[in-house]
Amino acid sequence: MTTETFRQEAQRMRTTLVRLAFGILRDSDEAEDVVQDVLLRLWQMRDQLRMPIEPLARVLTRNRCIDIVRRKKPAAELSMAVFQEEDEALRERIERMMKVIETLPDLQQTILRLRHMEGMEFKEIAELTGSTEVAVRKALSRARQAVRDKFKRI
Repeated sequence: MTTETFRQEAQRMRTTLVRLAFGILRDSDEAEDVVQDVLLRLWQMRDQLRMPIEPLARVLTRNRCIDIVRRKKPAAELSMAVFQEEDEALRERIERMMKVIETLPDLQQTILRLRHMEGMEFKEIAELTGSTEVAVRKALSRARQAVRDKFKRI
């Protein structure tokens, strides 16, 4: 791929990629950073790339966003910030629940957090994970059941 072709393609798909990243991250600055990283990575691979490159760029963007969401551990900090009340039993219960959630497989953990902690819709989660809404609902159901079962045992 020539340099000029890459520049044209990058300019053409940039808005789409930013929109995709923003839909996942809900932060415009972070979305811009992700797209910049993806475009840099594509630039470094430009000699091996073939047209069209947008599907690859979308996958790279989505995966990078998933990595960022996974690295953020908002749940533990949120639970302690929100429940700074005197109720020690409630805090202990939340800590136990978060430990149980952290034992889930990565996909279930991600879907559970995106749905219940980030408030994302099933359609958005399906797009993010490259799955169907039915599969996301099933994975969420399994994650909830696993949390219930493990939480009862603790």
